[in-house]
Amino acid sequence: MLYQIYPRSFADADGDGVGDLRGIIGHLDHLAWLGVDAVWLSPVTVSPNADWGYDVADYCAVDPSMGTLADLDELVRLARGHGIRVLLDLVANHTSDHHPWFVEARSGRTSPRRDWYVWADPGDDGGPPNNWVSSCGGPAWTLDGATGQYYLHNHLPEQPDLNWWHDGVRGAFDDVLRFWLDRGVAGFRIDVCNLIVKDRLLRDNPPATDEDPLDVQLLGQRAVFNGNRPEVHEVLRSWRLLVEARRPPGVLVGETPVPVEELASYYGDGDELQLAFNFPFLSAPFEAGALREVVAATEAALPPGAWPAWTGSNHDMGRLASRWAGGDEARARVALMALLCLRGTPVLYQGDEIALLDGEVGREELRDPLGVRYWPAYAGRDACRTPMPWHGGAGGGFAPAGVTPWLPLRDVRRNVVDQRADRSSTLRFVRDLVALRRRRADLTGGASTTLAAPDGVWAWRRGADTVVVLNLSEASVVLPGPRGRVLIGTDRGDDASRLDGRLELGPWRGVVVEAQ
Repeated sequence: MLYQIYPRSFADADGDGVGDLRGIIGHLDHLAWLGVDAVWLSPVTVSPNADWGYDVADYCAVDPSMGTLADLDELVRLARGHGIRVLLDLVANHTSDHHPWFVEARSGRTSPRRDWYVWADPGDDGGPPNNWVSSCGGPAWTLDGATGQYYLHNHLPEQPDLNWWHDGVRGAFDDVLRFWLDRGVAGFRIDVCNLIVKDRLLRDNPPATDEDPLDVQLLGQRAVFNGNRPEVHEVLRSWRLLVEARRPPGVLVGETPVPVEELASYYGDGDELQLAFNFPFLSAPFEAGALREVVAATEAALPPGAWPAWTGSNHDMGRLASRWAGGDEARARVALMALLCLRGTPVLYQGDEIALLDGEVGREELRDPLGVRYWPAYAGRDACRTPMPWHGGAGGGFAPAGVTPWLPLRDVRRNVVDQRADRSSTLRFVRDLVALRRRRADLTGGASTTLAAPDGVWAWRRGADTVVVLNLSEASVVLPGPRGRVLIGTDRGDDASRLDGRLELGPWRGVVVEAQ
């Protein structure tokens, strides 16, 4: 199981209101107790925080707000002692405009690093060179008055895009990967993996149509030239060779917001990503038919030997307990059972294990640049980045008493300490389900076969004799079979009960059954 940590909001050890590396070190026992195999850290590298770490100003140093390089080394070492590997976020599509590479690049058209970024002369009308739009709204180009050319930014203007056609950029990132691998980091989650390489001719994107899946639409365009280029696979293959040369081999996980059919290509022939995030699943409505359809399409599309990755939450999309479950803890448990029982690697976002809800963030408290810009039409991503509540007291244990956190922490009713003490809690349910997954070969690596089920019910067999049945509806259902013993239920009262060819499930309940 992979566990995503958003460090700014995990735990604050030094009392400045911002989570840090020593805060993570202080809670390694929680991760080990839960059964986590690896953690992915959202960026901890140096950043001016125009986009909270995703605008990198130094790839080989730790931001002072997070701690020091020695702190990160200690985290990697201590986590390894708990059997936990550490993956870092690799932001390779763009840098900060404060990065020395970009400072040098914009110093003049003859700068040695000018071509490390994507520059273009104005269009015939004096405006941007093409029609590409930024994910943050408006043109994806900003005019640099001093040099008279536009530079590309698929995101904020403070995040200039790198030119991955340049050998110097590729060599520099090889050095970045080696730097962290040499320090014991186990691998990388690659930010906006599909956008890294752009069309060399800077051709206009075509308009989106109603038939286009949302995955390829960007503010009215089909994003086929400012990203999603076939040449990105060359980069991934070179990185795969680099990480696999290590002992033990490193891991590459991609942020791949693309349709299922295209997702499969990011695995290559077993020579690109080991894991690619499935955004059609993450974006699907929490309905049995919709989720079953995405899983079936994924299994059909992936090349032989490829391993899926499933998540219901992240730092951009929201927490599953709010977005899928609507705040209902029973529904959240059904979602967690699905994630932990599908064939593939489950990825939990910090707080999923306690069914943590998106937080309440007022207009004046917004930190996300998208929320600040588009309020009230879009409130941004701060709600799913609010701090982790470790206990139910004042401040929730995120920071020392009396310290105001960088984002508000108001509701601490769902917290780690209380749920750890309660055998019926979601936290104890998740821990027990993770332990069952670890010891049961069917759930660890068994094949997956979809089973027939009535509307609102999702059922599948793993391996030889493990069956998962989820009722994602408001109605109770009675199903024929399977015979056997309930290994674990979302309602813990179902645990160890015997089934004699008849299964009754109440609304929003699920079971894992040892079939006989």
